[in-house]
Formats: sequence, structure tokens, C-alpha cells
Amino acid sequence: MTAISVSGLTKKYGAFPALHDLSITLPGGRIVGLLGENGCGKTTLLKVLAGALTQYSGDVRIHGEEPGPATKAMVSFLPDAGFLAERDRIDDSIEYYRDFFPDFNEAKCRDLLRFFGLDTGWRVAGLSKGMREKVQVALAMSRDAKVFLLDEPISGVDPAAREVLLQAIVSDLPEDALVLISTHLIHDLEPTLDAVAFMRYGRILLAGDVDELRAERGMSIDQLFREVYRWSAR
Repeated sequence: MTAISVSGLTKKYGAFPALHDLSITLPGGRIVGLLGENGCGKTTLLKVLAGALTQYSGDVRIHGEEPGPATKAMVSFLPDAGFLAERDRIDDSIEYYRDFFPDFNEAKCRDLLRFFGLDTGWRVAGLSKGMREKVQVALAMSRDAKVFLLDEPISGVDPAAREVLLQAIVSDLPEDALVLISTHLIHDLEPTLDAVAFMRYGRILLAGDVDELRAERGMSIDQLFREVYRWSAR
């Protein structure tokens, strides 16, 4: 079943088109990398899909529904900005998610936090940037959502911690869920991905199955990314 369908999406900030006539269709049951340099439109696209941005032109559907209250109930969105309150303990954040999201799996969240080596009694104010990223990933990935939208979830942690975070992201996913991960750290993410979509200047440059693209082009996704971007700059 189609999880995300986007056709002719354009989103402007003043005269600047952050997204320009963008179209893409993604099925469920896949982990897809949304790849591109900073400023290419990845965050804007995820915010539109999450229902956090409106006032756009084009057609956007999440499991057949336009972004709104119905889709927010089936989408788990992890923004690139931190959302934990400094004064809270991790337990407080768990309580907020439990109260706000009926599909939140508290037991899974606590298991992930133990996997990360985090004590839920710790205050957010005392956590490092990497620890905060881990808490936010644990919260976002513990919903029984149909679509997970993750904006640069591994960019704020050191290389050694990225693999641990990626393990948490892909573990025990709901059946047929779509995970859409934006990143510019392609080398770290490549082993996890089923498919990719390369973005630049608010457009999709290339999209496809990871194994098929590697076989067709005879190179890794990281190498292909560099090649596509060299070509698009001409």
C-alpha cells in the first residue's frame, strides 16, 4: 500500500521556493533515506508530510489522507530541533508521550532507554547532546505509527553512537511501517536503507531501490550521491 504520495508539491518562503514541483511515491514496509546537503528542502518536505507546515501547492497524501488531524495520528515525527523541556526528567517526557499518543508503547521506550544506558530519573538539563538525541529517538520510535519521519536523527552524535541509534531506529518496527530518514551522513546510513531519494534545490534528483541502484550504477550509494550531485551542478 502507498504510504506517502506527493505530486507537484511547491512550498515557498516569500519568493524562495524551498520545494519546487516535487513528486514522489513511497510504499510502506521500507526504510528510505532522504539524502541531500543542508538547505536542499529535506526538512521542509518532512514538515509538510508531518502536517507542521501548510500553505503549499500540490497534492500530498499520507495513506490516502491529506495532512491534518487524521494523519498526525498515524505519523511519528522526529524534528531536527530538540523538543525536551530542560526542567523535566526523562520520566516526565515518557509521561507526556503516554498521555498524548494513544499508540505509544511505554515498555518499548523504556527498553530502548536501557539499551542506550540512560536512567529515566535523569534531568534533561544534565544530558549531553547525544543523550538527548537518544531520548528523542526512543520516544519517537516507540509509537505504533504507520509512518516515521526522522529529520537528521544521527547528526548530533559522535560516529561511535550512530550505529547504536540506527539499531534502535530499525528494531521492532510496526509491520508495513514506512521510515523516512533525512540525512547528509550517507555512508553511516547506507547499510540500513532499502531505498533512497536524492534531493537538491527543492526537487527529487533521483529515487530508487538501493540494491537496484548499486547494481545499475556499479557503485555504492555514497559514491552515487557524489556523482549525481556533480552532474546536477553542471
